[in-house]
Amino acid sequence: MASSAAGATPAPVPRKPRPKAAAKLRPTPTGPEADAELPPDRVNLIAEGLGQKASAKQAIFRATLAAFNLLRYATQALCVELTQRVTAGADASVKIEYQPINEMEFHVRFSGDLLVFVMHSNIITFPDSFAPLATPYVEADFRRRYFGHIMAYNFMADSIRYQRLNDPGYLLGRLLVNIDSHYYLEGVRQLELPSPDMSRNVITPEAMRLFVESAMIAAINNDLIAPPLEDIQKISVKQKLENQQVSRGSKVGFSFSHQQRGVE
Repeated sequence: MASSAAGATPAPVPRKPRPKAAAKLRPTPTGPEADAELPPDRVNLIAEGLGQKASAKQAIFRATLAAFNLLRYATQALCVELTQRVTAGADASVKIEYQPINEMEFHVRFSGDLLVFVMHSNIITFPDSFAPLATPYVEADFRRRYFGHIMAYNFMADSIRYQRLNDPGYLLGRLLVNIDSHYYLEGVRQLELPSPDMSRNVITPEAMRLFVESAMIAAINNDLIAPPLEDIQKISVKQKLENQQVSRGSKVGFSFSHQQRGVE
């Protein structure tokens, strides 16, 4: 028993783990060096932008929608008045129809013409060279540089009725509305174009009625011009199947006014 105990292999002594080196801490910079490394406060920048430009655009959208509704009501009243006058004194078959499409579009059909009034959902601005921007009224408030816009187009009524997809439409006018519900109108010469100084131009029912009246006059006075005979000698099967009658005329009498460049 003693000999076997003397010849036994001693148990290994466990090694103590080496202590890990302490992590080197980077000193926190102070002074100008610290300011250079810190990121800008983007949250404040975003909040400031939303508080100024974004909220202004929302207000402009609401002002434009209110102007569009005034234009809609003025058009409805005008269509009723014209129908009573035309059917009583001339031809009962002549129809002047107001057609609602959605919240931001309506049509007026009359005498083979179709007026399409569309309010765009986005807010726009223009280069500094745009005449209405170079006024004390706009320069006094940067928000007045932004506009909602309402477009008036003239189509041939049969283009929509027969789905002649290649028939052209013509822009008659663009009504720009700012945050103060002031406006600027640009377009064909037949429109009653106001001064570029928008401080004088306030959205009213009377102004919206004048807009739609002028657009209708421009459409009525611009007759359909027949194409030259040489242009309609041939018609393709595709044109026939798609109801694209090449003998259709086109309106060429519209011309835009470029007279009002400065402030009156």
